[in-house]
Amino acid sequence: MSITREAKAQVIQDFGKSPNDTGSAEVQIAVLSKRIETLTEHLRANKKDHAGRRGLLTMVSRRRRLLNYLKKNSEPVYRTMLERLGIRK
Repeated sequence: MSITREAKAQVIQDFGKSPNDTGSAEVQIAVLSKRIETLTEHLRANKKDHAGRRGLLTMVSRRRRLLNYLKKNSEPVYRTMLERLGIRK
């Protein structure tokens, strides 16, 4: 499932360095987290949606790779992202 344009704009505003910052790792991680939350709710209601489950696993993997990149390049930013998004590691 996708997120609305307004929700995505709000996430970009909260995590971006500028209003047009959509490519930084922080913003990408935050947008993926929002999409993962939405898709998780969908899959709780639709247990047989195997294609959706595969998409969820793909998004989780992409977010994990971005988090690894962030940890390697900026440990304090990585820690704050985990804390702000409520991701356990």
